[in-house]
Amino acid sequence: MENPGLVVHGQTSSFSTALRSLVNNPQYSDVCFVVGQERQEVFAHRCLLACRCNFFQRLLGTELGPGVPSPVVLSTVPAEAFLAVLEFLYTNSVKLHRHSVLEVLTAAVEYGLEELRELCLEFVVKVLDVELVCEALQVAVTFGLGPLQERCIAFIEAHSQEALRTRGFLELSAAALLPLLRSEKLCVDEVELVRAARSWARVGAAVLERPVAEVAAPVVRELRLALLAPAELSALEEQNRREPFIPVEQIVEAWKCHALRRGDAALGALCRRRRGTLPREHHRFLDLPFK
Repeated sequence: MENPGLVVHGQTSSFSTALRSLVNNPQYSDVCFVVGQERQEVFAHRCLLACRCNFFQRLLGTELGPGVPSPVVLSTVPAEAFLAVLEFLYTNSVKLHRHSVLEVLTAAVEYGLEELRELCLEFVVKVLDVELVCEALQVAVTFGLGPLQERCIAFIEAHSQEALRTRGFLELSAAALLPLLRSEKLCVDEVELVRAARSWARVGAAVLERPVAEVAAPVVRELRLALLAPAELSALEEQNRREPFIPVEQIVEAWKCHALRRGDAALGALCRRRRGTLPREHHRFLDLPFK
């Protein structure tokens, strides 16, 4: 019986180095991509991309025929992120950077590259900080990355005041902001949270060219106005008259808690203190302390 033979392996480092030299190398390239808003040309090799990634197999099978390669336009992915994807496809390794890892992660998800996605997720968790966390949360919510979403929310809960002041917070979608406003573990007082939510709505209103109250509508009910002292609630009500942000009936519900000197069972968690809520005299009437 003939011996089946033995698979032996050469050095992987030299193999990886050789393939890395082909990334964005026009020599022997048979496909050109035009990527990002800057429309940068990136050169690649169809056979390698097609065998490594189903997305490119489908794309290149329909976009290009034999003969002279035609540019394939991928305008939504930044050039740096696309080159990182190519590096991974060519070498099965990639050098990630904090400033671009979320763009690489987005590309990995869109291209169905599960291994690259997991590498990016591990890296994001390692470098997560105040400036990155809200952007990472938005990516997690957009693509349904549950574990990353949980890590981001836990980080923001521990660093609430700093995170609320970042540009990333102001750029969150309503779907990403909702789980934050529902959290009882935020280390921030409600006055500051209301102020941050208003700033978020103003930015959205300017971008979408819609009224502040309309932008705020999907999330504003999660603000716990019953936690505010009467003077704070009066000031909020006056500001709300000048710039509508919170539905009038929501403010009325908060005044009802003050008038009855007890929490409203119908409001449930909206009468419960958060971890960062500063104590106020009327809180003893709510009978719903933070747990």
